[in-house]
Order: sequence, then structure tokens, then C-alpha cells
Amino acid sequence: MADDTTSELWTIDICAAHLGIKEPSARGLLSRRGVLRVDTIRHPESGRALARYAADEVRAVAASRRPGRRSDLTE
Repeated sequence: MADDTTSELWTIDICAAHLGIKEPSARGLLSRRGVLRVDTIRHPESGRALARYAADEVRAVAASRRPGRRSDLTE
């Protein structure tokens, strides 16, 4: 049973999918926006470190992003 004070945590692959960008770009975007990792866990099979981010902060970044602008379409 989840604790009401525990926020939902996402790994970078989930963050990237939500943002619609690749993982390295997601890391950079979250860093630029000041979203810090909450903790680090170990991958169950490989043992490599996986950073986790607060899902509500990632959603806020996604909501604040402006759509891109195609500069090649301007006259």
C-alpha cells in the first residue's frame, strides 16, 4: 500500500517517454529546469544505477514546454 506522502518516482526512460524526447535530451532538459533526482536505485538485472525523478516535477516541465518552431518555414 502506497504512503500518501510518497510521490510517484520515474526513471529517466519514463521521463523521456512522457516528454517525447530521447533519454540524453531528457537528462539535459531536467537539469536545465532544476529538476533534481530524488534517489538512485539499482537495476534488478544489470545492477547499474538508475536515477529517479519526481513525476509531478517532470509533468510540470512537460506542461511548461513551448512547441518547437520550424525556422525553415518562415518567409
